Amino acid sequence: MYDFYELALYLLIYSFLGWAAEAGYYAVSRRKFCNRGVVVLPLVLSYGFTFVLLILLLPTLAGRPVLSFLATMVVSSVVERIGDYFFQRVGPKIRWNQERSRLLSGTGKGLLSSALVAGVYYLTYFIIHPFLLAGLMLVPDLLRQLVVIVCFVLTALDFAAVFYAVRTGDASRYEERLAGSGQGRLAGRIYNSVWKRLQKAYPGLETGPGQDEGSYTFAKGLCWDKLVWVFLISALLGDIIETFWCGLVDGEWMNRSSVLYGPFSFVWGLGAVVLTVTLQGLAEKSDRYIFLAGFLVGGAYEYLCSVFTELVFGTVFWDYSDMLLNIGGRTNVLFCFFWGVLAVVWINMIYPPMSKGIESLPALAGKIATWIVVFVMACNALLTSAAMLRYSTRPIQPEPANAFEEFIDRQYSDVRMEARWPNMIVIGSAQP
Repeated sequence: MYDFYELALYLLIYSFLGWAAEAGYYAVSRRKFCNRGVVVLPLVLSYGFTFVLLILLLPTLAGRPVLSFLATMVVSSVVERIGDYFFQRVGPKIRWNQERSRLLSGTGKGLLSSALVAGVYYLTYFIIHPFLLAGLMLVPDLLRQLVVIVCFVLTALDFAAVFYAVRTGDASRYEERLAGSGQGRLAGRIYNSVWKRLQKAYPGLETGPGQDEGSYTFAKGLCWDKLVWVFLISALLGDIIETFWCGLVDGEWMNRSSVLYGPFSFVWGLGAVVLTVTLQGLAEKSDRYIFLAGFLVGGAYEYLCSVFTELVFGTVFWDYSDMLLNIGGRTNVLFCFFWGVLAVVWINMIYPPMSKGIESLPALAGKIATWIVVFVMACNALLTSAAMLRYSTRPIQPEPANAFEEFIDRQYSDVRMEARWPNMIVIGSAQP
């Protein structure tokens, strides 16, 4: 079991190793140094996030090398696609013209490229990670925590610098600002250094099309505001669908919500966001590519959700061990097939009208409502997490350790938690 600081340290270490690998590749192939890090730090976070997920995922697939390798392919491709999306959405004026050829590109070349990348991840995990694991055990806890905190603060400052630069200018103004009188100011120097580094690191980076002020459309394209509403609507619809499915098929009417308040299934909401971001590049492809990507991405997502709730909260919300072709009881081939069908229906039939409906909201009211939704859902999720953690530790530590735990015990007793989630199983108390 890993704690937060261990996972955070692995995130930083593998982000650095990924940066070093990319820098070495570009140094050999282009004969020049190329810093693909955040801004000035030698970190490429997509590699770190991929390895953190693999560290949590692969131990549960021990003894299944084919499934482990396939899971590595899917996770690395999805994280890369999401990372590319967030890079392009750092500011509204960023557009990156470099094409990626990976698993989610829907081509044979993409599959081969994804397999090669996954092979590097796979070998690194089984060859290098054991040595890192042994070495980090020798590092004092205080030093590890200090390194994590300092690096996270520097990374946040780096992101703030990028955000400032792209929000206050664009690539076409870089040369003008560089020669202008503003170069001596701190803000001007930050602006110039960020754009200089971005243009060198990402060939093809240019100013993307903005919206005319007189014809502003709320949540136009695939942006943060739209994804918030996609999450909310899908979480609501997913809870309703799952409730009726269990009631009609299994004959059990029970709560399927992920949170304490409201009929919202975060598994469905986040799943819709993941499918939207990762599969948009396949919207013009044949349905078979969308189905295959949905089959793999959806199955991996459901499996990771099961691993996450078990490791973080010590609970199990679903178990398919009694179904044919199940994978560790966390997912199964039939449900992966459903994910594939859902991906085709989502990309071709559900998401387009949903997107248009979201864009029809008034701009100001939509912005205000978006941040209200974010705040309410974040509070709901944090309170639910605290209640679940306390529920799983209460058998071991019945007495609350502080005033907050006392509040949780009073407001969210075992009786209330079990009434809210009657099929929830605490790992430590599960019967053999």
